[in-house]
Amino acid sequence: RYSLFYNHLKNIEENEGGLDKFSKSYKTFGVNQFSDGGIYCKEWAPGADAVFLAGDFNDWNPLSHPYTKLEFGKWELFIPPEQDGSSPVPHGSKLKVVIRTQSGDLLYRISPWARYVVRDEDKVNYDWVHWNPPQSYIHKHPSPKRLKSLKIYESHVGIASPEGKVASYKNFTYNVLPRIKDLGYNCVQLMAIMEHAYYASFGYQVTSFFAASSRYGTPDDLKEMIDIAHSMGITVLLDVVHSHASKNCEDGLNNFDGTDSCFFHSGPKGTHQLWDSRLFDYANWEVLRFLLSNLRMWIEDYRFDGFRFDGVTSMLYHHHGIGTGFSGDYHEYFGLHVDEDALCYLMLANHMIKFLHPECITIAEDVSGMPALCRPVEEGGGGFDYRLAMAIPDKWIQIIKELKDEDWNMGNIVHTLTNRRYEEKYIAYAESHDQALVGDKTLAFRLMDAEMYTNMSVLSPLTGVIDRGIQLHKMIRLITHALGGESYLNFMGNEFGHPEWLDFPRIGNNESYHYARRQFNLTEDHLLRYRFLNAFDRDMNKFEERFGWLASPPGFVSEKHEANKVIAFERAGLIFIFNFHPYQSYVDYRVVICHSSLIVIFKYKILLDSDAAEYGGHQRLDHSTEYFSEEYPHNYRPNSLMVRYFFVLFSSELLK
Repeated sequence: RYSLFYNHLKNIEENEGGLDKFSKSYKTFGVNQFSDGGIYCKEWAPGADAVFLAGDFNDWNPLSHPYTKLEFGKWELFIPPEQDGSSPVPHGSKLKVVIRTQSGDLLYRISPWARYVVRDEDKVNYDWVHWNPPQSYIHKHPSPKRLKSLKIYESHVGIASPEGKVASYKNFTYNVLPRIKDLGYNCVQLMAIMEHAYYASFGYQVTSFFAASSRYGTPDDLKEMIDIAHSMGITVLLDVVHSHASKNCEDGLNNFDGTDSCFFHSGPKGTHQLWDSRLFDYANWEVLRFLLSNLRMWIEDYRFDGFRFDGVTSMLYHHHGIGTGFSGDYHEYFGLHVDEDALCYLMLANHMIKFLHPECITIAEDVSGMPALCRPVEEGGGGFDYRLAMAIPDKWIQIIKELKDEDWNMGNIVHTLTNRRYEEKYIAYAESHDQALVGDKTLAFRLMDAEMYTNMSVLSPLTGVIDRGIQLHKMIRLITHALGGESYLNFMGNEFGHPEWLDFPRIGNNESYHYARRQFNLTEDHLLRYRFLNAFDRDMNKFEERFGWLASPPGFVSEKHEANKVIAFERAGLIFIFNFHPYQSYVDYRVVICHSSLIVIFKYKILLDSDAAEYGGHQRLDHSTEYFSEEYPHNYRPNSLMVRYFFVLFSSELLK
């Protein structure tokens, strides 16, 4: 694998002038304006017989502006400036690349490199609009320094409003970013930014890879949003989709040059049978140019701080993970079923990003557990910084859905939270957007279900279902946060147990926006119990910021007691104790401490208590109580302490 990567890198250096120049092709391909007002156009259409540019500027004459054919399937066109030095293609003009196929047909296409596409309300397809404003947005704030403890708020701009409509970049900038900051998240991961014609695809059926979605606003609105996030110290990641592309032809990449290949594999190999989308040919030189340039454009033009690569499992294997389970045995990761070209592309992408922008972060969405995916490329690894711990939300769903409370297996929970490859960083999460979508259920909805509609008011009786749901919602998120990885992720709204599911407007729901929104207003109503979950999530993040357990070595688990349903572990100098027993409380319960000193005594106090009144608990603990370490062996460790608790987290400090 490293040999294939090295050969690609060597060829780029020898034939393309280096990786810097190769990945900067977004400045020459498509339609670009020179400083003198002239327009330079360049496309890759290897299957075309001829290529033309048409649009408002030439009254849509399809043949008046032909491209000149270059080698390797490339085409170029230069349009000189007007006599007064102005551009012959004004800002806001509509354009199309006109492809004459080998059979003589004329195809009107959007350039794969288009920066801005819009759809009129009375139309089905998108139009390509030349975006070259007299004054583009100028970034004012530097990107935040690389974070040690990454706390990610997974977000979708369009649903980020209580109103039933497509929300805007402006709304997110001025209404949602302050909320994210207040909650203690230091990173926002933006979904559905790359333009996608079908809103209900959640942004995963991309049609224009270089265009920021116009349904939320202009490119400058997005740039301002990222700039304001940076001013708050928030890192911004893009959910990038390079694993597949929409099958749309008129406003997508499919059939761009009149053939079924071009950017994709030809025939059945070029179609994902479950997603009904096209699959890139990562062995093709121009596909590598396109995808690498795409990453660089998002970093340098918009100032994104990194990427979450979607669908990595599909990329890594020729079977795309369809009908395949992964046990962790190494034969599953090495063999002819692995798509080495796709893996090499990912290595090139990570190498380029780290070479040109070493502060950027990359995340892999891989369910297979490919070894070394998050090790440096120079070690033969994939080069990612983090991978998603995708087994954790599946485990919580399985437990809540299938098991009685008294049958919860503490050892199995601990194993799932700690089962990760050595020195590969994982992003832990209890739930993401996947669990919020229609057809699935969030943790809150699984725990409380229909009673969320009737009993979330503090004026109504606290039923057993609501009480159990609120307490477990907090505990599940805290133990996942503290034990499950080196970073943490939450999907917007789930921090406060957002009711119902997420469903975009479509024919099946009469194009309704009712479920395509986030009801942040629920946390602001002091008569509703959602505020308790919101406050706990905020303080959990604030304490992590203070003590940095995500950046600390993995936790030491000192107890996973099946009969008592207790899990205890230590991380970053904190003792975490969880009582998952459905009805048993404990008095004078002994737990291990990792300090081995026999000379000093350590004093502990309660730091975060999920049973506190401000978090919707029963306030059964005295927070003024102090607990002292003892030279008393317990669970094969020399020192321990005695506590009385229900669901608590302790902090340590030295008593001299």
